[in-house]
Amino acid sequence: MAYEFLDGFDLLPQTPGSSAPSIAGLRAFVAVAELGHFGDAAAAARVSQPALSQALAALERKLGVALIERTTRRVLVTPDGQRLLPAARASLESLDALAMLADADREPLAGVVRIGMIPTVAPYLAPPMLRTLRKAVPAMLPEIHEDHTARLLEALSTGAIDAAILALPAGVAGVAEVPLYDEDFVLAVPADHPLAGGEAVPLTSLVESRLLLLDEGHCLRDQALEVCGSVGAREAGSARAASLSTIVRLVEAGLGTTLLPATAVWAEGSAELGFAHFRSPAPGRRIGLVYRGSSPRVDEWNLLAGHVKDSVAGVTAWSDGVRVDGLPGAKGSQVRRGTRPRRGEQHRA
Repeated sequence: MAYEFLDGFDLLPQTPGSSAPSIAGLRAFVAVAELGHFGDAAAAARVSQPALSQALAALERKLGVALIERTTRRVLVTPDGQRLLPAARASLESLDALAMLADADREPLAGVVRIGMIPTVAPYLAPPMLRTLRKAVPAMLPEIHEDHTARLLEALSTGAIDAAILALPAGVAGVAEVPLYDEDFVLAVPADHPLAGGEAVPLTSLVESRLLLLDEGHCLRDQALEVCGSVGAREAGSARAASLSTIVRLVEAGLGTTLLPATAVWAEGSAELGFAHFRSPAPGRRIGLVYRGSSPRVDEWNLLAGHVKDSVAGVTAWSDGVRVDGLPGAKGSQVRRGTRPRRGEQHRA
């Protein structure tokens, strides 16, 4: 949901003595209630904190109830505020839908579109996606917000972002999902490891591997642990890291092995690194676009998903472990497995 105030704060005139809530007041109330902080709410609404506080106070006066309890340490929503919050959200969503209908003739996806991406997708997908969007929708002004899944879903629910690209299923109510692509997991090992260059490696080989995983909060960590659990393998306790790049550098140094999504192989590969591909059906994940189920821009999000799929299908450096949903035969080129690409080398269609 957008929190931004409109010029002049209100679209509708307020008659003297009217208790009808203002749009600015509703946006201030919802922003503070959902973000739990006046400073954060003001930043999301793109107004000063005094202006937001004034709009909220005016709404409380008009309604004759206290909506927010202000303390020195935190912000609490009062019982009356909890009772009225769903109606305030619904009112703003209806107003946003009205504005969208009034602006129906504009170019789809034009203007600022805030896209969240998880850290194990953003470094590999964002560059080709942005190149595709620049050509396909020149009027679009994309903003990329990288964060963990839980925080992206929270940002989506509060309106801080418009859509997110993450691993499916999202597992939360009120979110619509559009599958984008499936990708296999590949075992990254030191170049001199016995499994380097391996084909059809059994999952049980993980039992003998010193598996290094990302830190808590990354969905890839949870997915890797699920794969390990299926064969009784365990994480090595020798290291954890906040990024795949750090994990890969530790693997190069001989500290262990790790699971990489197929889209990361060419970006993270080096002469010191080898790869092993699992026996079919290989473990993997599905990446998709998610947006609020209440959004009136469903057609635009489906259009955005189509552009993302085009960008994935156009990256010929990605191995055949990447399959684009809904595009028969569209996949990365047949990269010779077991080869060691130079770090950062890019191949594009």
